[in-house]
Order: sequence, then C-alpha cells, then structure tokens
Amino acid sequence: MNTLELQQFDALREVPEPQLQWLIDNCETERYTEGTYMYKPGDEIRGVHFILSGSIEFYRIQGGNKVPVTDIEARQVTGILPFSRARGSIAFSCCKTDVELLTFPKARLREMISLHYELTQALVFVMTSRVRDFTIITQQNEKMMALGKLAAGLAHELNNPAAAIVRGSDTLGEHLRGAPDTFRKLLSARLTPEEADFVCEKIRVCLVNDDKPVPGMLERSSQEDAISDWLYDHKIPEAPDMAENFRHYGLMPAELDTFAAKLPAEYLPTVLSWISSHFTTERMLADIREASQRISGLVKSVKIFTHMDGGADKQFIDIHTGIRNTLVMMEYKLRKSKVVVKEEFDMSLPPVYALSGELNQVWTNLIDNAADALEQQGNGMLTIRTERDGEFVKVSVTDNGPGIPPENLSRIFDPFFTTKEIGKGTGLGLDAVINIIRQHRGTVKATSEPGNTVFTICFPINGEVH
Repeated sequence: MNTLELQQFDALREVPEPQLQWLIDNCETERYTEGTYMYKPGDEIRGVHFILSGSIEFYRIQGGNKVPVTDIEARQVTGILPFSRARGSIAFSCCKTDVELLTFPKARLREMISLHYELTQALVFVMTSRVRDFTIITQQNEKMMALGKLAAGLAHELNNPAAAIVRGSDTLGEHLRGAPDTFRKLLSARLTPEEADFVCEKIRVCLVNDDKPVPGMLERSSQEDAISDWLYDHKIPEAPDMAENFRHYGLMPAELDTFAAKLPAEYLPTVLSWISSHFTTERMLADIREASQRISGLVKSVKIFTHMDGGADKQFIDIHTGIRNTLVMMEYKLRKSKVVVKEEFDMSLPPVYALSGELNQVWTNLIDNAADALEQQGNGMLTIRTERDGEFVKVSVTDNGPGIPPENLSRIFDPFFTTKEIGKGTGLGLDAVINIIRQHRGTVKATSEPGNTVFTICFPINGEVH
C-alpha cells in the first residue's frame, strides 16, 4: 500500500503525502468475503474505513421490510469520522462483493486531530457531506412513511362511504323498479285537487323540517310502535319500513289523524304507502349524498394537507387549518386507538409565516406518536392547544398516556432514537420535528410524567426573531 493509492480517493486528493503515509502506517488492512456483515445495528464502530476495493450495502429493516440506505464503493470513506457523535451502527453493513479496506482505529482519532490538520479537515468534509446527503434521504423516507400511514387510514376512511354509495345505489335501483306499480295504485286513488294539495303540503313540510330532535333508542322504538299501532287500528297493511319512515320524517299518529280525516278511507292505504315509498327514496338519496360529501371532504383535506395549491416558499397561513386537516388524515388511527381529541384553539391568532406542508409533517408526527402512546389505554385524551405568546405562536400537544421515562426524555430528539418496537419506528419523526421548527426559527420542548406528556412548539408569527 502506498500514498499514490490513497490519492485516488477524492476525499484525500489534497492531503499532504506525509500525512497520508502516517495514515497508512497506522491503519490495518481488513478483508471481507461477499455476504459478510461488517456491522449490524448497535455494533460499536471500530474506526474510519477506507474502501480499497469492493462494494458495501447499507440498509435498515422497517416494518419487516428491507429499506436500502446507501452503497459505499471503492475509493470512498465510511465508519466513524472526526468529531462525529456516532457510537454504534444504525444500519446493517453487508458486503455485496469481496471487500478490501484500510481501518484507522477509533482510539487514535484524537491524535489525528491534534497532529494532522489537512487530513482531519478532509475527513470532516466527508462527514458533513455525508450528513447532508443522509439527511435528505432520511427526510424523504420519513415523509414517505408518514404518507404510508396516512394512506392506510385514508383507505379505511374512503372505503366506508364508497361502500355506502354502492350499497345505496343498488338498493335505490331495486326500490325504483317498483315505482311503476306504486304509481299505478296511486292513479286509482281518485283524490280531489284539494286533497292532493293537502298531501303534497304535508310531504313538503316533513321533508324541509331539518330541526327534528334526535330521539334515543328507547324513545325511537316507542314512537315506531305507536305508529304501527295506528296503522293497525286503521287497517292499513304496514310495509316493513313504513313506521320507521314516518317516525324519521316526523309523521306521528297525531299527523296521521289529519290524513284519516281529510282523505277517503278507501284511498288512505294507497296514499300512505306512496308517501312511505317517497320517504324511502329520499332517505336513500340522503345516505348517498352524505357519503359523497364525506369523500369530497376527505379529498379536500388531502389537497389542503399536501399543500397542492401552494409553492415551496413560506406563506401566511392559518395554523388551525393545517392542524385540523391533519386530524382528518389521522382520524382512522385515532378512532382505532379510542383517542378523544380536544381542541383548545385561540381563533384570534393571526396568520403565521410558515411552510404549510412542513408544519403538517410536524403535526402528523406528534399526533401519530400520541396515538401510539395511547393505543393500549382505552381512554386516551389528546389535547391540542394554540395560543399567542408575544410575537410567537405556541402550540401544545398533550396526551394522558403512560409518559416518557426520564432516562429517555433527554434523548427523544436524537436521530434514530426510538422506544417503539423494532420495525415500527424509525427514530426520525421527532428529529424531523425539531429540524422543521428550527427552520422556522422556533423551539421544541417536551415534558412528561405519567398521565401528562406535553410537546410545546413555539415559533415567530412573522417568521423573524426580534
């Protein structure tokens, strides 16, 4: 091994030859066969590795799946670098081919820093470049994981109203196929113009009455029984849903008495049957309309959440819009975890100068973590509070979960630190949160005790710190 070979490394090209020779003299040559693992997650990193030949694959396991991180090829540098805080490996390092490398021991890094400025500078540049590239990759991975979680929830949220529309349209089709027979029977009822006007007005009043009180289950059953009794007393063949339809639209026995008084007895069954059929059609249309509006609302929330109509620059935005749309996106998970959400919003807050899409990622990570913490509790409460603090906006996300142990509280914002099960957490969520809020010139802090974990985010309203 000679200095000319090391000068083929882009990172070492400007390092003086005596320093490269010192590096060679203090390195050990290592060889690995294809398929060998240099490191597994948690393994202590032994030193700086200069790859002479071969290729090494770095990957992580998330959700039981292999997620590639990067590949290190010949004439590249990896391992621990000067001033790095890394201690253990965060990924699997597997040799894709036979690999030969030089390893400079970690124990002698302090000596390198004190004696060889240019060599240290070159390796620090490698580290900063690696951090920059890795940050971009991990941020994209974190966004994709967040998107995957939201997509799973949305699939469930969209499936219910979509299924309701299909079911309702099929049922409505079957119902309308019986319309000709109902129409024929109605024609046989020879009502006077005054009687027809009376029936039409009663139906109109029933359909436009949107302020009907919603009875409880027992009261609803009692009302339907009373209607069924009235129909029986007036010898009217009761269709299966007639009592329910009349109760739903407020056509109670007292109102039915007016029909009996105004209409000929021989035509009363036909008219009431037609009214019930019309009510059935209205209810089916209402169900389809409600399901369609639910889908439309979800699509609108997705559009706002992903900030499709905005650019990549900061804009003045209503912070509550992003939080509420995030809650819509997370609704399935929160409902599944039996979490009750309490909003304590200061609606007098002015628009804040921020990146809407980035802040939505903050709210997603904090709400998702809270839902995970409350998943097994059964009576979870998530409180989101907004308030003004001088020229700053303060957002607090509080849950009544088991809390974060004191030994973990100081580490939760460290990259790759996670308390979740292997494969469930990346350890990047809170790291992304703190990076985004710092980008907004703000701060993030966490306090925790059993039953009260609070994440507080504070950043300037107008984007500037005075």
